[in-house]
Amino acid sequence: MVPICASQIEQCPELVMAPGGAAWFQVVFDSLFPGVCPSAGGNTRTQKRTTQWLCEEKNHGPVDTLCQCLVFNHVLMVLVVLMLCLLLHNTLFRAPARTKLSDHRRGRGNAARGPAERVPEADSVIPVIICASEERMGGTMATINSIYSNTDASVFFYIVTFRDAVKLTRQYIEKTKLKGIRYKILEFNPMVLRGKVKPDSSRPELLHPLNFVRFYLPLLDIKHRRVVYLDDDVIVQGDIKDLFNIHLKPGHAAAFATDCDLPSTHEMVRSIGMQTTYMGFLDYRKQEVKDLGINPRDCSFNPGVFVADISEWKKQKITQQLERWMEENFRQNIYSSAMAGGVATPPMLIVFHDKYTTLDPLWHVRHLGNIITPPC
Repeated sequence: MVPICASQIEQCPELVMAPGGAAWFQVVFDSLFPGVCPSAGGNTRTQKRTTQWLCEEKNHGPVDTLCQCLVFNHVLMVLVVLMLCLLLHNTLFRAPARTKLSDHRRGRGNAARGPAERVPEADSVIPVIICASEERMGGTMATINSIYSNTDASVFFYIVTFRDAVKLTRQYIEKTKLKGIRYKILEFNPMVLRGKVKPDSSRPELLHPLNFVRFYLPLLDIKHRRVVYLDDDVIVQGDIKDLFNIHLKPGHAAAFATDCDLPSTHEMVRSIGMQTTYMGFLDYRKQEVKDLGINPRDCSFNPGVFVADISEWKKQKITQQLERWMEENFRQNIYSSAMAGGVATPPMLIVFHDKYTTLDPLWHVRHLGNIITPPC
């Protein structure tokens, strides 16, 4: 770009008529080439020598060359400004939203975040949340396929996994008939469980961090008022739309199927005892459990299939309540030694006791995949 002074710009009518005229170009020039053009009232001899050099360089006609260069530079500068504005617009308005756990407690990282897949608007589809651990990926895909194959509704799957399993998850989907589904992969941060989960040697498989994703539904990178949560060992034989559209009673943040409502074909399960009541999950020898005032014979529920009202969940601070009981068990071991085992179900049983809508038991028929040996 050929440097130029305002004294020469005035000879070019195209630039004098441009927005800002000669004064605008003088400001730009002074910022790029300080000291070349003196200010008004400056050294006239220096200004004359500079003007002569600028106009006579390369033996071009001074005014014609000057105008051609400045018009070109003016157009180029406008294009650069427009491009910068476009890039700024894309950065500000098209960046994916990230929901952080710090929204409810300062200093904590993301519970789950996802890449830049396009997410549907809230409540325009049926959102289904399901976890996908690397060692149980086949089960997760079977669950997704059973939903996809039994409904005409628009379903959007939020698949929660760890970072090292994202590639495998995507391969399972893109290389099968599931490539037609709408989905988003969310990465779960297991660090949110630090100081809340104590190792349990009796059933270590229930300590998998993804078992606790259900505690943090409002903190995932989703924007829906209602969601369906499913474990990865579920096969859906009905229309997921019917489950999603169930009526939740006022003040209830979720709907579960109770263990006492198991179909009659599962009398064998009930005959084992304990796993259909609170006694099977809480250690009633501990004073903290007795103080809850929950009858040990009250029917329990299984949180492997449920519908959640996210707004009500937030209003009642369900996540914070669940974390409180996780931390209490970490200190006092109030339920992990109970007969049913596990550490993910008891907090749900405590927090939702007498505060949930009951699902039709056919939405959650348990133990179909287990071989149960009746007691002698």
